[in-house]
Amino acid sequence: MTMRWPAVLWLVRHGESAANVAWAAAAAEGRGHTGLFGRDVDVPLSTLGEQQADALGRWFADGHEDGRPEVILTSPYRRARHTADRFRTAGGCGRCELVTPDERLREKETGILDGMTQRGVREAHPDQAEFRRVLGKFYHRPPGGESWCDVILRLRALMDTVSLHYAGKRVMLVAHQVVVLCLRYIIENLDEEGVLAIDRAGDVANCSITEYRFDPEVGPSGALVLVRYNATAPLEYLSAPVTSAPDRIMAARG
Repeated sequence: MTMRWPAVLWLVRHGESAANVAWAAAAAEGRGHTGLFGRDVDVPLSTLGEQQADALGRWFADGHEDGRPEVILTSPYRRARHTADRFRTAGGCGRCELVTPDERLREKETGILDGMTQRGVREAHPDQAEFRRVLGKFYHRPPGGESWCDVILRLRALMDTVSLHYAGKRVMLVAHQVVVLCLRYIIENLDEEGVLAIDRAGDVANCSITEYRFDPEVGPSGALVLVRYNATAPLEYLSAPVTSAPDRIMAARG
């Protein structure tokens, strides 16, 4: 049988970012905006996020995985690229064949709602608050932004590339919370309610691991099978604090 998928696929959310910290503070203080007005693509890791990325790399370097990644694809956003860079520097992938940004792994774009908390959206764009209530987060597309379906569309193309070029390899994708959830939707053939139930159960932790392994016995030609989701053992092993950005904010970034 010719393998169509990677032998192992790890999905990793970036380390804690300055935006994650700002979102949490804005929500706690009841503010309508995070106070971040620069490009989302330029948001850096926090000091804690750097520690988390280092811890993840050392976990792999210490042999806690069955082989380190041979290929790393990352969101082009600074926080994701730096997570991958620090992971690699800490020995997480040894001699990676490839570490490259892929724009299809970028964060879900929030358009005119960028930087706004739920309160801010209700006050400044009550029509969008109502659209989201009626349509739900899966289908709602703010002006200038994306719905979850839009993210899924570009990720389907990404998975075709992964299948074509990296079959049989150990591959890591470093991206964002919504991207991890949407990839689960694609790989596991979930529906809207299925993926939103996973989302409601809890946030994807920064630098957590979601792992798939190829099983040739599943289906007519084998398939990627979920081994673990949102695993934080690497951070706990090295005493790096576990963090996540709660999805209580309408336009929340991962």
